[in-house]
Amino acid sequence: MRDRDEAGRPRNARPRDEYGRPLPHGAQGVPRVPDDYAPDAEEALADAARLLASGRPFHAHEVLEARWKTGPGGERELWQGLAQICVGLTHLQRGNLSGAAALLSRGSARALAYGRSLPPDAPPYGLDLDGVADAAGRIVRGIGTREADAGTAIGEILDHLLRRVDSAPGDSAALLSAFGVEPQERPKER
Repeated sequence: MRDRDEAGRPRNARPRDEYGRPLPHGAQGVPRVPDDYAPDAEEALADAARLLASGRPFHAHEVLEARWKTGPGGERELWQGLAQICVGLTHLQRGNLSGAAALLSRGSARALAYGRSLPPDAPPYGLDLDGVADAAGRIVRGIGTREADAGTAIGEILDHLLRRVDSAPGDSAALLSAFGVEPQERPKER
C-alpha cells in the first residue's frame, strides 16, 4: 500500500538509495528532499547542481519537482522539463536506455518550448535552454548508438544547466563555485 500523509496525498516514505531506487521499509537510505521543501528558483538550481555534481540525478529531480509544484504556475513547464531530464539521467544510470531516451527527449522539448514562449531577450533565470536541449539530444543519440555514459551525460547536462546565456563555454567551474559546489571529477557511471 502506498504511503499517504494525513490529508490523504500520496507520499513515499520508503528510503531510497543514491540512485533513487526504493529500499525496503526500515533500511538505511540516503537523505531525501523533504516533502515541504519549497525552493525559490535560484535555490532549486543550486541544489540541483550540487546533486548532479555528486552523481545523484534522481535527487536533483526531486528538487526540481518541488520547484514545479510550489513555484509560479506559469513556470511549470520549465521545471517539469528540467526534472524529466534528471529522471532521464537516472534511467541512464540504472541502464534503462529506452526510458532514458524518452525522458531526456520529453524533458528537453518541454523546457525548450517554455523558453521559446518568452521574449528572446528574457531567458528564464538566464538559463541556456537551447544548450540544455542540445546536450540532451546528443545524449539521446549516444543512447541510440550505445555510446552514452551516465557519468559523462550527467556532467554535460550539469555544464549546460549551469551555463548562463551570458557566460562563455568553460565558465561552469566558476558557476559551480558560485553555487557553493566544489568542482570535482565527473560522476562515474554506475
